Amino acid sequence: MFEATPITTASKCDLYRELASQARSLLHGETNLVANAANFSALVFHALPDISWCGFYFAEGDGLVVGPFQGRPACVRIARGRGVCGAAAQLRQTQLVPDVAAFPGHIYCDGAARSEIVVPLVRADGTLLGVWDVDSHSLARFEEEDRLGMEALCAQFMHVQA
Repeated sequence: MFEATPITTASKCDLYRELASQARSLLHGETNLVANAANFSALVFHALPDISWCGFYFAEGDGLVVGPFQGRPACVRIARGRGVCGAAAQLRQTQLVPDVAAFPGHIYCDGAARSEIVVPLVRADGTLLGVWDVDSHSLARFEEEDRLGMEALCAQFMHVQA
């Protein structure tokens, strides 16, 4: 059984490097999308400090539908271009939002969320698999190091889904 180990004393760079290594080991040999997304979400939720929700929204039709996640119940469907997740899906760029109240059209699935980071998940052929979404109840929880770390984690996830 794999056990996520919270990392609290290392720098963010070291934390994400260790978490990417754990994700690589956790996902190794498994190709089922739902199984990998569920385990990936649990790993990140229990290893990163000060996050309130993390999970996947997968591309479906013209929008996104919730996939495996950790945290409180989530919005089920999000239109492409709407909110932080929809913007990441439409622009295919990571959205790092220090204050969700200042983001035009932010969707409050959790009224206590204060900051958010969303990474688009794009396949090698250019199609959108979905987005990886992480929320915090703390204002400005996510910084550039988090963007780089989350993108590296998502690269590990997408490598298995290729």
